[in-house]
Amino acid sequence: MKLKIVLRLDPEDGGYNVSCPALPGCHSQGETVEEAVANIQEAIELCLETLNQRARPTSSDDQVLEVAL
Repeated sequence: MKLKIVLRLDPEDGGYNVSCPALPGCHSQGETVEEAVANIQEAIELCLETLNQRARPTSSDDQVLEVAL
């Protein structure tokens, strides 16, 4: 799976701010582009893991299944 990220130079503190628009609230930062990208990759993994853990059936007829991407 490929997700787009947005990388912004942080003029106040230096370094970079980075976010993943497909996952609202998924943000990170880093001193270099490489560090910021590595940090957002980890943040994306954690966001997706958390969202996946929240999957719960809402009725007794529901099933929770997994798919590989």
